[in-house]
Amino acid sequence: MTKTRKTDRKVIHFRSDARKQERSALAPREMTDAEVEEAARSDPDNPPLTESQLAKMHRVPRVKKLRWALHLTQEEFAARYHIPLGTLRDWEQGRSEPDQPARAYLKVIARDPDAVARALRNAAE
Repeated sequence: MTKTRKTDRKVIHFRSDARKQERSALAPREMTDAEVEEAARSDPDNPPLTESQLAKMHRVPRVKKLRWALHLTQEEFAARYHIPLGTLRDWEQGRSEPDQPARAYLKVIARDPDAVARALRNAAE
């Protein structure tokens, strides 16, 4: 059996084995994985997705995440990295996927975007 008493922003749990556990009333307590799962399933406003709902979802293409991380518009990204705008839009909207050389190029951009932009500027001069 556990008894609880709240005093001065502290919650004190008195356990049946005579141990006392104090916790700040302001700090959230850690939840176990089972408690998190139960809380998620019991939330009527935001129930967990079913397997079929997850299967229907579209993942955000990596090129879009990369562009967002660089804080660039589609037009700016396409111009800076010499990618046709229509191709970029097709990749982002899932109409097509980058081929192997394009994926390699995107990895290089992700690794060092400033160096790629600088190299392309220098090559144009």
